[in-house]
Amino acid sequence: MIGIIGGSGLEDPKILKNSEEILVETPYGKTSSPLTIGEIAGKKIALISRHGKKHEIMPSNVNSRANIWALKEFGVKQVLATTACGSLREEIMPGQIVFPKQFIDWTSKRSSTFFDKGKVCHIPMANPFCPKLSELLCETAKKLKIPHHDHGTVVTIEGPRFSTRAESHMFRTIGGDIINMSTVPEVVLAREAGMCYQAIAMATDYDCWKESESVDISKVLETFKSNVERVKRLLVEAIPKIESKECACQKHIDSSIINLSED
Repeated sequence: MIGIIGGSGLEDPKILKNSEEILVETPYGKTSSPLTIGEIAGKKIALISRHGKKHEIMPSNVNSRANIWALKEFGVKQVLATTACGSLREEIMPGQIVFPKQFIDWTSKRSSTFFDKGKVCHIPMANPFCPKLSELLCETAKKLKIPHHDHGTVVTIEGPRFSTRAESHMFRTIGGDIINMSTVPEVVLAREAGMCYQAIAMATDYDCWKESESVDISKVLETFKSNVERVKRLLVEAIPKIESKECACQKHIDSSIINLSED
């Protein structure tokens, strides 16, 4: 089972064959949407809409623990997470896709672990994204002639507001290449759940670090809608090539948990 976490406009169930919706109960509350279970080229897929079917859930209120837990419950081992992002670099142009290799967590309100009672989990995150999924996606994007960048650091902010110009310059200074509101804590929770995880980030704007640029939701949606088919083609082409072999990403959890004393 392969999981797709769909960002704004990227959770189209029409890419799945023989699809059905399933409501999943989780120990962490409701998922953002029902799971849509279906197939792509014979591969079983579980798709979830990060912000809800009508985009009614703001970034800070996305129940990532429930979403990841539900995917895990259905046997998902690899997760492809689509997301819109702002570009912090001149060379990453709106409409292009980035496959990030690193993240900087600038959030403050989100639950980022499953182990908050009885156990402590110190999960390694030196290389947070799956190198195998990243390599496959890069090869596929190249084959499809989709403009892309095979690395980058994504800064995840709390949102839902966009950055100030001062913040945007700061994020560039500390090494950010793109900026979004969704990758953290998904990527951390996926690692705790023993999953491979790779973000597929579509640049929609230049954030506001350029003096001549500003970002607003109308511009974001306009760029997104005009390029969303690229991401769908990428998913449909890449997913059949994903192998079911165990990956190092899935093993970190085995040696990361400390059992607290029951005394």
